Amino acid sequence: MVVKDEKKTFTVLVSDAMSAEGLQPILESSAVNVIQESIDTTTTPLDEVDALLIRSATKVTAQVLTSMPNLKIIGRAGVGVDNVDIDAATAHGVVVVNAPDGNTISTAEHTFAMMASLVRSIPQANQSMEDGRWDRKKYQGAELYGKTLGIIGFGRIGAEIASRARAFRMNVLAFDPFLTQSRAEKNHVTAVSLEEILEQSDVLTVHTPLTKDTKGLLNDETLKQTKPGVFILNCARGGIIDEDALFRAVESGHVRGAAIDVFEEEPAQNHPLTKLPQVITTPHIAASTSEAQQNVAESVSKEVLDYLCGSPAPHALNLPYLDQDAFEKFSPFTKLTKTLGDTASQLFKEPVKQVEISYAGEISDQETGLFNRSFLAGFFRHRVDDYVNEVNASVVAKERDVELLERHESESKGYASFVKAVVRGESREIHVHGTFSREIGPRIVEINGFQIDFQPAPHSLYVRHNDRPGVIGKVGQLLGSHDINIATMQVGRKEEGGEAIMLLSTDKECKEPVIRAFEEIDEIVSVSSIELG
Repeated sequence: MVVKDEKKTFTVLVSDAMSAEGLQPILESSAVNVIQESIDTTTTPLDEVDALLIRSATKVTAQVLTSMPNLKIIGRAGVGVDNVDIDAATAHGVVVVNAPDGNTISTAEHTFAMMASLVRSIPQANQSMEDGRWDRKKYQGAELYGKTLGIIGFGRIGAEIASRARAFRMNVLAFDPFLTQSRAEKNHVTAVSLEEILEQSDVLTVHTPLTKDTKGLLNDETLKQTKPGVFILNCARGGIIDEDALFRAVESGHVRGAAIDVFEEEPAQNHPLTKLPQVITTPHIAASTSEAQQNVAESVSKEVLDYLCGSPAPHALNLPYLDQDAFEKFSPFTKLTKTLGDTASQLFKEPVKQVEISYAGEISDQETGLFNRSFLAGFFRHRVDDYVNEVNASVVAKERDVELLERHESESKGYASFVKAVVRGESREIHVHGTFSREIGPRIVEINGFQIDFQPAPHSLYVRHNDRPGVIGKVGQLLGSHDINIATMQVGRKEEGGEAIMLLSTDKECKEPVIRAFEEIDEIVSVSSIELG
C-alpha cells in the first residue's frame, strides 16, 4: 500500500484497554507508532495523533476533536458509538468506524448457554449443591429437542441462534418486520407473525433493536398470548421486555422461567427479578468473551491501519466532510429523502423485498445515489440494531435482501423537485411521495394515492378512516382527552364517503395507550404513530 500522508509513520493513540492480540495489526506495522495511554493522561501531544482507538470509556466530544486537529480516524472497538460525537467528527473531517460483527458469536453463544441453563435449572441446582443439599427430584428439567424456539428479531445474532437451535433439532420460528420468505428459507426458519410466534413458542428469545416500536414489546398483554409454561430470554436490550410484567407472569406461573442478561436500568443491583427462583440473570456479559474483545480490537485495528495507508473504510459510520457550498446544495434533498424513508418504514410493518425511488425535476439532476442512501438510512433507523446512516445504509439493505431500484422521470407534477418512493413487501406495498420547497422545507404530498400537503413534524399520527361526518371531531376530542394538542392536520380522500386519511402533527408523542384508544371510534380503520429523528 502507498501511505497517503507525507509522514512515514502515523501516531495511533489507544485510549482504552484492549486485547493485545487484537491490536497486533497495528503493533506489528512499521507504518504506525502506537501509544497505549488514556487520552486524559497521555504525554503525547494530541495535535500529533492521527488515529484514535477506543472502547466505551473514552468520550470523544467536540472539544476533544478540536484539540486533535491532525486526527483522521476514530476506531470504536465494539458496536455502540454513543460515546462519540459523530456530527462533530464529520465536521472535523474525521472518519468514525466500529466493529459491528465482533460480538455476534459471543452473544449468540451466551443466549444459547442461558437457554440450556434455564430449561434444566442448572444455576439453581448448582446453588443447592453449594448449600449442601441433594435435590434430584426438585430440579427435573425440560429438553430442547423437539421444542419450538421463537426468535423475535432476525438479524446477525438471531440467525446464529437459529443455526445452533437446529443442531439441537428444535423447530425454529422467526418474527422480524424485514424477514423475507427467501431469507427465512435460506436460514431454515419459518417466518411468522408476532401473534403466531407468541402463541406457538415453547422458548421465546428477543433480539431486536430498542425502538419506540419494540420498547415493552413483551408486556402484560403480549405475555398473556404466550403458551402457558413458556421460557423467556433477553440478551439483547434492556427495555424490550416490560420487567414488571415479566415479574408478574413468572410469579403467576404462566411463564415457567426467564433468563435475563440486560436490564432497563443498569447496573441492576437487587433487581426484583433476581429474587425469583425461576429466573436466572447475568450482569450484561453476553458480549464479554476474550474472543469477542480480540475480534473487535482486531477489526478496528485493521480498518484504521488500512485507512491510514490509503484504503477505504468499509465500516465507516459518517460521511466525509462537505464544504458549505456542497452542504447547502445537497442537505435539503437528503432531508427530504430521509424523511420519506423514515415515514414509509413506520407505516409499513411487514417484510420488505424492494424499494423503488423515482426522481423528477431539479433533484433528478443532482447526485441521486446520495439521496438513495439517505432514504435507506431513514428507512432502517427504527428497524436494525446498528447505527445506520448514509454511509452504511446500502450495506444494511443488502444484508437484509432488500433490492433498491432507482428511476428518473420527466413528469414532476408541477413541483420543482419530486420524489416517489414505493416500498414493496410480499403481499402489499406503500407509496409515499414528497417534494422540497426552499421556503418551507420538505413536504409529503401523497400517501397511497391520497393527495395531501403535509409538513413533516417530530410527532405525527397517520389515521385511515371512513369518510363520515364527525370523524375529525371525534379524533380531536380523543386526543384532547389524553392532553395531546393538534398542531396541524391534513385530510385526503379519493371519493366522498369512501376511505380517507388524516395526517396530524401533535405537540408530543402519541404512545400506545392513545393508539389503542382509537379502537373505540367505529369509523377508524387504523392508526400509526410517526416519530421523526
